[in-house]
Amino acid sequence: MSLAFCGSENNSAAYKVNDGVLNNGCFVDALNLVPHVFLLFITFPILFIGWGSQSSKVHIHHSTWLHFPGHNLRWILTFILLFVLVCEIAEGIVSDGVAESRHLHLYMPPGMAFLAAITSIVYYHNIETSNFPKLLIALLVYWTLAFITKTIKFVKFCDHGVGLLQLRFCLTGLLVALYGMLLVVEINVIRVRRYVFFKKTKEVKPPEDLQDLGVRFLQPFVNLLSKGTYWWMNTFIKTAHKKPIDLKAIGKLPIAMRALTNYTRLNEAFKAQKNKTTPYPQGSKSIWYALCCAFGRPLVLSSTFRILADLLGFAGPLCISGIVHHVGKGNNTFRPQIKILGVSFISSQEFLANAYVLAVLLFFALLLQRTFLQASYYVAIETGINLRGAIQTKIYNKIMRLSTSNMSMGEMTAGQICNLVAIDTNQLMWFFFLCPNLWAMPVQIIVGVILLYYLLGISALIGAAVIIVLAPVQYFVATKLSQAQRSTLEYSNERLKKTNEMLRGIKLLKLYAWEHIFHSSVEETRQKEMTSLKAFALYTSISIFMNAAIPIAAVLITFVVHAHLFETAAFSPSEAFASLSLFHILVTPLFLLSSVIRSTVKALVSVQKLSEFLSSEEIGEEHDKCSEPRCKESHSKYQAVPLKVVNRKRPAREDWDNDSFPLRRPVNITEADNYCVKVTHGFFTWTPEGVPTLSSVDIRIPQGQLTMIVGQVGCGKSSLLLGILGEMQKVSGNVIWNSSIPDSETGENVRKRGPVAYASQKPWLLNATVEENITFESPFNKQRYKAVIDACSLQPDIDILPHGDQTQIGERGINLSGGQRQRISVARALYQQTNVVFLDDPFSALDIHLSDHLMQEGILKMLRDDKRTVVLVTHKLQYLPHADWIIAMKDGTIQREGTLKDIQKSESELFEHWKTLMNRQDQELEKETSVERKTVLDRKNLQRTMYPREALLQDDEEDEDEIPESDDEDNLSSVLHQRAKMPWQACGKYLSSAGFLLLLLLVLSQLLKHTVMVSIDYWLAHWTSVAISIEVEKNCSHCEVLRFNHSPYSRVFSILCCLGIILCLVTSIAVEWTGLKVAKKLHCFLLNKIILAPMRFFETTPLGSILNRFSADCNTIDQHIPSTLECLSRSTLLCLSALAVISYVTPVFLIALVPLAIICYFIQKYFRVASRDLQQLDDSTQLPLLSHFSETVEGLTTIRAFRYESRFKQKLLEYTDSNNIASLFLTAANRWLEVRMEYIGACVVLIAAVASITNSLYYQLSSGFVGLGLTYALMVSNYLNWMVRNLADMELQLGAVKRLNGLIKTEAENYEGLLSPAQIPQNWPDQGEIQIQNLSVRYDSSLKPVLKHVSAHISPGQKTGICGRTGSGKSSFSLAFFRMVDTFEGRIIIDGIDIAKLPLQTLRSRLSIILQDPILFSGTIRFNLDPEKKCTDNMLWEALEIAQLKHVVKALPGGLDAIVTEGGENFSQGQRQLFCLARAFVRKTSIFIMDEATASIDMATENILQKVVMTAFADRTVVTIAHRVHTILNADMVIVMKRGVILEYDKPEILLEQEDSVFASFVQADK
Repeated sequence: MSLAFCGSENNSAAYKVNDGVLNNGCFVDALNLVPHVFLLFITFPILFIGWGSQSSKVHIHHSTWLHFPGHNLRWILTFILLFVLVCEIAEGIVSDGVAESRHLHLYMPPGMAFLAAITSIVYYHNIETSNFPKLLIALLVYWTLAFITKTIKFVKFCDHGVGLLQLRFCLTGLLVALYGMLLVVEINVIRVRRYVFFKKTKEVKPPEDLQDLGVRFLQPFVNLLSKGTYWWMNTFIKTAHKKPIDLKAIGKLPIAMRALTNYTRLNEAFKAQKNKTTPYPQGSKSIWYALCCAFGRPLVLSSTFRILADLLGFAGPLCISGIVHHVGKGNNTFRPQIKILGVSFISSQEFLANAYVLAVLLFFALLLQRTFLQASYYVAIETGINLRGAIQTKIYNKIMRLSTSNMSMGEMTAGQICNLVAIDTNQLMWFFFLCPNLWAMPVQIIVGVILLYYLLGISALIGAAVIIVLAPVQYFVATKLSQAQRSTLEYSNERLKKTNEMLRGIKLLKLYAWEHIFHSSVEETRQKEMTSLKAFALYTSISIFMNAAIPIAAVLITFVVHAHLFETAAFSPSEAFASLSLFHILVTPLFLLSSVIRSTVKALVSVQKLSEFLSSEEIGEEHDKCSEPRCKESHSKYQAVPLKVVNRKRPAREDWDNDSFPLRRPVNITEADNYCVKVTHGFFTWTPEGVPTLSSVDIRIPQGQLTMIVGQVGCGKSSLLLGILGEMQKVSGNVIWNSSIPDSETGENVRKRGPVAYASQKPWLLNATVEENITFESPFNKQRYKAVIDACSLQPDIDILPHGDQTQIGERGINLSGGQRQRISVARALYQQTNVVFLDDPFSALDIHLSDHLMQEGILKMLRDDKRTVVLVTHKLQYLPHADWIIAMKDGTIQREGTLKDIQKSESELFEHWKTLMNRQDQELEKETSVERKTVLDRKNLQRTMYPREALLQDDEEDEDEIPESDDEDNLSSVLHQRAKMPWQACGKYLSSAGFLLLLLLVLSQLLKHTVMVSIDYWLAHWTSVAISIEVEKNCSHCEVLRFNHSPYSRVFSILCCLGIILCLVTSIAVEWTGLKVAKKLHCFLLNKIILAPMRFFETTPLGSILNRFSADCNTIDQHIPSTLECLSRSTLLCLSALAVISYVTPVFLIALVPLAIICYFIQKYFRVASRDLQQLDDSTQLPLLSHFSETVEGLTTIRAFRYESRFKQKLLEYTDSNNIASLFLTAANRWLEVRMEYIGACVVLIAAVASITNSLYYQLSSGFVGLGLTYALMVSNYLNWMVRNLADMELQLGAVKRLNGLIKTEAENYEGLLSPAQIPQNWPDQGEIQIQNLSVRYDSSLKPVLKHVSAHISPGQKTGICGRTGSGKSSFSLAFFRMVDTFEGRIIIDGIDIAKLPLQTLRSRLSIILQDPILFSGTIRFNLDPEKKCTDNMLWEALEIAQLKHVVKALPGGLDAIVTEGGENFSQGQRQLFCLARAFVRKTSIFIMDEATASIDMATENILQKVVMTAFADRTVVTIAHRVHTILNADMVIVMKRGVILEYDKPEILLEQEDSVFASFVQADK
């Protein structure tokens, strides 16, 4: 057939111009070509020359991405234009299909217009990014020409009577309107930017964010196309593949998304409510109202997108119905009757009756639907993240003003506040994410049901009813599921608590051979947890089953009813497959329904909690009540700046950055003004209703002097400090600070409290390095820092830490001893340059030597001599002579204040009482050995001191550990290679743990299920095809044949459906069962390995790292992997079966599949790597945020005393922003993947549709199979991205299995002995004789020996003392008896048996030891003394009596069954040590080792104990390792050690007589 622009029929009217040129249709079309050709010729050179050189720069400096006015409108209009042009091309081709020759003028101009439209938008984009608007003049000309030529064509159509019935007329009209609008947009750009026709052009700067190159999140700034397809993420995801993503890579948040911006927005919404005259809603209502005001608009946008996407989703079923229907009729095109201007015109009905047209429309509908859906998700999640940031900031600002009594009176615990932040803000975020579903779901359901009714009539309603009736059942299952999850959480918390205790006390458990007791206790809790996990698994499998089975049941009922009840109704493939797709669409909202309802309920609860928290008591604003006239101006200032007042008692000045506030001022003392602070008639209370804690307080604290506050425990000393700091509620009286602070604005001096360096009684540490804890945000001054470290004798402690003063110390200083924490806390107060320093009992956890040094070097030299005001609360009365002013307290009142001389004169009794106490305390002075006590413990525990956060970092590194170190380059590339690989090994380990039978069941059931699913649809295709062919024949032959019998077909269909439903149940149960079995097995392995691991393992592995395995990783294996595995296998098999069906229906499809599969592979490969990094970043940025909250809550008083609120708020904003940017990038990456996968899915649909239509028209494929192929093609697009997302999740979760596996490979201690139980005497050792022969010991085969060739002989019943400096090997000596260390030479023989031959359990259970750090377990006192339940009550009371605890325990409720809290926190340090002594006494063994057991007991108690040990253990062998040498003066023999060798070994008397003996020098020093 020949081609000609105007067609080549002989009688063609195309070339006649009798009525004038413009009345010739072909000429008008040719005229329409002109603008498009003009644009292509003009812009191509500019594009290639101008931007070829610049394109690289454009991408680097995204700061030039300006949006010209009307930017979004232009993009939207261009998209519509492109769509209309495609329709015009299609219309031309379809209407031309009937003519004898081809009329190119029908579809060539729109084709050129299509090219020109694409060129115009590319051209515009390039001009915009390079900010060169003058070149837009070309577009202005183009739109004008296009508009004019189209208008001519439209006018001519009207003249010739072409009307609305003809599709071409409508399309031309639309194009006129579009070109007109684009012209208006172009003129508007000129009007606003004035780049031509105006003298002065308008200069425009890019947005502030983009001038800052740190912003890498570009979603808000890119053009519409890039926004919709996340094109800007491409480079980011590619670089992720080259190097791991870190916080630097993701940059800063754009200003509009920062927590501060959103917080301000939320706060304004709150204020706007209050300012209204109408009574504004209270409580949670007001929060909802504010949230809606602040964040409602984007949600409306998201919901709009969502509803549009849902409506477009129905295009799928309708197009399938149309295509199958037309294919069934042979796609017979009718002959168009109307010819005007020599060419044919068709109506829109005729246009849509073409199967190919429908296929293309379906393709566009899918693209648009997916884009809208992802846009809706993105907007909703972004809003949720912004909202979370705002609420967290609001909570934090509230915490800063919380009244301390709330915390101390238990109205609000730190845990509750952290839950608000960690859980409730996330609940709200999720609610906002799921929110659009609330509006979209009803729309989707209603439209779906209407369409079903339109297709199938009444029977459709029956099917829909099935789905809707089962929705409440799903909701019920969902609530049960969350209940099961809650109870699982409770048990797992309990199990973690026990595991934590077990790991913390592991040394004791091993020494006492009690591992099995705690092992079984943890196992028992795990059993309970497994029971509730079973319930969890059961409900999960029911839920999975229902999701899969409901659509099958609905389809079964609908089709069977339709075929049998409505026998007259035709049952065609077009109806069957369209309704099948509709059922798939309908089921989705109903699944989501249960989670949306749950999320809504949780959000309501969270907002309730939030409103309670936000309305809780705040600390009183401290306006000055001083009588001096100069104070009057201060008030007006505060009213002017309400926000600053809120910031509690802070001198209202701008941020800390401008340093308008000199911290140190020369102190000017005049007679009247020489107090620093005075309290007059002060009554202070913790609770508003309660009795005042402090009453009638009248004190003054002198400026620049040392004031000491003394008194008995509980008399209100600490409360007095807090009262002065404004932390307590003042009932009456005044606190007047004599410090005038320059006001930031007026420069006037205002009477307000300046910053006070405050060290609280319970030391509070930051989650930071030692240095950061001491400098506490102040500038670093090396000299001062060294002086402070020296004054607090921290240098030896710092030397032991793994990274010196750069060591991170954990939450609440987990890895430090009490004394070290106390000294760091004091060092912080000393380092600060404030005028006033408050120290609350800084000596409580320090021994005498350290206290003296701190007093002399720190408090007297650094503070008092510097003329700083110091207030010191203390129990150490021997320091009273140093005080310039003393305040003695008693029962919440001031007993006396004055200098020591005043008190000596007026209160001689009190003075005498003090004197006797002072003498007693002076005896305690100990010099040399005092530092030892604190450091030995640390030195041993050192390697394990690193805390959970580091453990988390380790987890991430462990994945890469297996790679051998090589060159840096190679190493990086191999690491990257590792990152791109799936952890198949871990996957194998996981599945193999399930056992062969379960695995077989799992695989077979999954394969069978999907085979049955395919056969159901295959049978449906066969059934409907036969039915329709008989209908067609019946119509053709005109003779009445018997009605078609549906029964045999529906029977097979029913059997297949029932089989499918049963298999759904089997697979869902198999998956969950596998999960349970694996979870049980892996935890069991882990626990067994860990509890039997050698002590060295615990010293070198961070405790947090081990705990993480038991908590986070076990939780992943318990609850997440099974469902991910199920989703992954389902979506993969669905995709595979769908592709198989399509290929079966149209084999041509396989050719197109290859490039699509390759694209898919690369997308998932890049995405998985980026997704994993972002997921880990999201998790790891959450930790510092949460710990910052808990840190702040615990150190509230300190932060407020230092006046550091704004610095901490600044830190919070940084943490929140870094967490939010990670979340945003993760969201954007997910959308990036989904959009791409959905587009590939749409291509699959298009190819399948075109192939199957062609196949059907030319190769007699029955219409039923066309329907089958299309239905499956639609499924692919749904499940492709699920597959990749699940693959990424699976990879992340298998990391847990991998890490667990790493720990399971730990070598256990050798518990077996050479001797059998029969060979060991029942009561060994009964004598208690110890022979040590040439013993050498080390902690690990890779370390140096700690004992070298030690030999000694201890006779039965002998009392031996061992002393020596720190690190001399005393403790290692005691551990050698228990084989806790590696004995590589020599041996220890006890009562004739070499201990190396004994089973460990036997050896350790027959000896007793008391360790230097007391360890108690939560439970009863009875359990702590005798966990093996071997002793009678009398024996326990006797042991308690020996340990001087009988009266203490008698006084407790429950006596022996009184509760001990975790770590024994409800007893003092000394009492805990005594319990440990009692525990050892209970064991009645003949050998008894005391390792510095009396270190934390006061002198008097210790003396009693020494006597008791000598009498109660007269017949036992006692080895005492001593700090205070005087404790072993009564021993029979003394061993003095140095560097692992015995220096002296003799009776103490003999050693004391030798002048030069080391022992004698120790004793001298100890006096």
